[in-house]
Amino acid sequence: MTARLDLPTLRAAAWALRALRRTRRDLARRGLDGAWVSPPPSLPAHARRGVLAVISRRPNTCLERALVLQRWEAAHGAAADVVIAVKGREFVAHAWLETMPDGPAAAYHELHRIAAPVD
Repeated sequence: MTARLDLPTLRAAAWALRALRRTRRDLARRGLDGAWVSPPPSLPAHARRGVLAVISRRPNTCLERALVLQRWEAAHGAAADVVIAVKGREFVAHAWLETMPDGPAAAYHELHRIAAPVD
């Protein structure tokens, strides 16, 4: 059974698309300290599926994805840090939202955390 798309979900998807683009641009131009993700519009929590649809289908890095998800979650009362870590001697870097690891976080050595924004 496929859930119907509603206006809040579409608005969340549009916000996520713009947020990913801006985050990529900010990271390239100003680095990690210059990246700023605008708050999402006031939308119900179920619209999150629009955000997840965009970040799973659009090209993005794990850091861009984590920063956008962090902003969405913070706006919906679930603030979480972005974790930046490395694994092994090959220096394989990865970033994720602390509440949403997409793999075995224990395999990584944490280097940096980006605190959740306070909305």
